Amino acid sequence: MNVPLRLGLRANAAQFGLLVALNALVGGMVGLERSVLPLVGKRDFGLHSTATILAFVVAFGGAKALTNLAAGEFAERLGRKRLLVIGWLVALPVPLLIGLAPSWWFIVAANLLLGVNQGLAWSMTVVMKIDLAGPKRRGLALGLNEAAGYLGVAASAFVSGALAASYAPRTVVWVGAALIAAIGLLVSALAVRDTGAHVALEQDSHGSRTPAHPGLREAFRQASVRDPILRACSQAGLVNNLNDALAWGLAPLYLAAHGAGVRQIAIVAAAYPLVWGAGQLATGWLSDSIGRKPLIVAGMLVQAAALGLLVAGGGSFAPSLAAAVLLGIGTAMVYPTLIAAVSDATQPRDRARVVGVYRFWRDFGFVLGALAAGLGADAVGSGPTIAAVAVLTGASGIAVAATRWRRQTIDERLRKVQAKIRRLEPEQALAAARNGALLIDLRSQDERERTGVIPGSLHIPRSVLEWRLDPDCAHRDPAVSDLERELILVCADGFSSSLAALSVQELGFRRVADLCGGFTGWKRAGLPVRAATA
Repeated sequence: MNVPLRLGLRANAAQFGLLVALNALVGGMVGLERSVLPLVGKRDFGLHSTATILAFVVAFGGAKALTNLAAGEFAERLGRKRLLVIGWLVALPVPLLIGLAPSWWFIVAANLLLGVNQGLAWSMTVVMKIDLAGPKRRGLALGLNEAAGYLGVAASAFVSGALAASYAPRTVVWVGAALIAAIGLLVSALAVRDTGAHVALEQDSHGSRTPAHPGLREAFRQASVRDPILRACSQAGLVNNLNDALAWGLAPLYLAAHGAGVRQIAIVAAAYPLVWGAGQLATGWLSDSIGRKPLIVAGMLVQAAALGLLVAGGGSFAPSLAAAVLLGIGTAMVYPTLIAAVSDATQPRDRARVVGVYRFWRDFGFVLGALAAGLGADAVGSGPTIAAVAVLTGASGIAVAATRWRRQTIDERLRKVQAKIRRLEPEQALAAARNGALLIDLRSQDERERTGVIPGSLHIPRSVLEWRLDPDCAHRDPAVSDLERELILVCADGFSSSLAALSVQELGFRRVADLCGGFTGWKRAGLPVRAATA
């Protein structure tokens, strides 16, 4: 028996939960390097230049950014699941390159492949969760996704740092990477299902008036330059990951230079993604309630304050830990919210490409951050470099604050409302009416006389609906006084009835639906119609 396809977290709980767990593994791959790899460059390979050590972050960020861009395009051509599996196949050589590396440049090469792995695997878990969730709980879905990924980063960063105090750091990294890559590949190939059909289902709700979807070049222009919201999100994402590169590559060296031990560095390195990951469980949901822009602006300013605290603390453990926690809070406010904002501003069938462009700019921040951190630290020192990035981060938040968030069009409003209400096809409405539901006709009397009415329906014009249904209003209709009675609202074509249904729900009626296609759809289905009486 085929189960009908539906959007929503509850309707797709099994697959959504599987993708959440899988993204924890994706995060775990990169978290293994978080606290120990910069120290490996200095201690195992005798590197003295910070810029040379951070070449592995440049390689990772560049590969991931370009792969994100390509992933958006190939997701439409090859399918989400296939790209996810390819991402894990690319990860398989990473442990070997790290474990057998005769020089630092083998580590850099391993991080090129790791960047491709993250660009494919993480991108596909993000896009597939957006596909499954639909528009109603998009922020929550992305919060869960990013929380899982960065809790995976935090857990593996802490464990690898703790084990590196007793075992060879490179051994810890390559053994952990081999286990995670093998499990991720098996789960992706055997248990994950593609979500292309969910994209088509959501696109259908946008109607035929939507323009043809753009190619990658047009999507790049739209997300980078033309659309002010997408442009603001792209620059904020870039600056956010510029901070992350700083925390990943420079912070361990900064702390070590001020006398911190491996375990202290591991605690600081893990605290940041731990708070970041756990915080997204709340901030993704919160962005659905209060909007995207306030969280993005506040998050960027909190990150700027955290970097300022890191410099002011002079590398001491306690202020560094506090800065890591504060940086995690700010990033948690920003990270899922930015992707949700990009998804909000994009048609479902264009989503993979536009999200890919956003993720390109965001992860290009790794490249700029590692270059700025390495060259800046070599030229003027770590403290001034971190302070300069703090100023840049604050400016990025101010730029988002100055961006005019696009007004909501009536089509966008309608889609959001229809995601919150129950909608019935004509045959379902007929069956419900036979079981006691009341059909309320919202059309004008002139329209009813021209086209006919549904037998047994109650006429309440849309202009007076709330006054007739409010149980506490002096103008209420006595025929509609039971808040538990099922009501089905009918307009001409099934649009204004959706908006009216949400309004009726807010009056306290618990069983409200509207008729898909309105009276026109009812008549087209061949269901009973009679002439209207004056």
